[in-house]
Amino acid sequence: MTLSSMTGYAHVDGVCGDDRWSWELKSVNSKGLDLRLRMPSGMDGLEAEIRKCAAKSLSRGNVSCNLQIETASTGRLQVDEAALDALVKSAKRAAKKHGLKKPRVENLMGLKGVLSTEESVRSEEALAERNAAVVAGFASAIEALAKMRAREGAQLSQMLISNLNEIAALVEKARVCDSAMPEAIHARLGQQIDELLEKTAASGERDRISQEAAYLAVKADVREELDRLDAHVDAALALIAGGSPAGRKLDFLAQEFAREANTLCSKAGDQALSRIGLDLKAVVDQMREQIQNVE
Repeated sequence: MTLSSMTGYAHVDGVCGDDRWSWELKSVNSKGLDLRLRMPSGMDGLEAEIRKCAAKSLSRGNVSCNLQIETASTGRLQVDEAALDALVKSAKRAAKKHGLKKPRVENLMGLKGVLSTEESVRSEEALAERNAAVVAGFASAIEALAKMRAREGAQLSQMLISNLNEIAALVEKARVCDSAMPEAIHARLGQQIDELLEKTAASGERDRISQEAAYLAVKADVREELDRLDAHVDAALALIAGGSPAGRKLDFLAQEFAREANTLCSKAGDQALSRIGLDLKAVVDQMREQIQNVE
């Protein structure tokens, strides 16, 4: 199992009878599965089947699906006499009015609506066969798109695992940081209490200051945040191993990572722990950018 990206491209074409068709699929990020179909007139009846086919392979992504169909001309040319006569009369009047040369009929023949091809009438069976081939071609295109997204997802997985390993290393570094040790926190606060008591003669203030110090010691303890960060790393690795769709859950975990990193920075008692917190925030931001592209 591996993650899949939400970006990809696929192109599939084929021939059925007199028709040559091609599918072009482009996929980018999206909160859900948004399929945007562009098909020639008369093909709307295939939309439900095409959407059902896409939903079997994809769960998220904005997918643009463009269908082109070219039909080989098998009929004979025919001229719209009424349209040609009207054009000739209008051209003669304009030439006389503006002193121009008389129009040449062969030039007018090339204008839209004058010359057309008499299309041969195809049976319902032939049209059904063509439509079936188009739908099968779409299934092949979706499969190719899913494979490309899976290849990009494998690269995303490696980058995310690298980010998570870096986060785990920073958490361990913070855990052994002197300023994060409970003994160091108590010692630092004890020194501050002694300094305060030296400046006041009111012995009744000692108990209140001691209570405040105990509260601050608990508040400055970052062990709970570090434990949660370790748990989030394990959860993210499990999601990656489970494969797509995991993008929404990973995005939620990324928000939790950011919250714990911010709390760590706010509780940091010295520059060493602050630097670790800032490094942690930078890695989390990198990871969040990558997760936005995970299906």
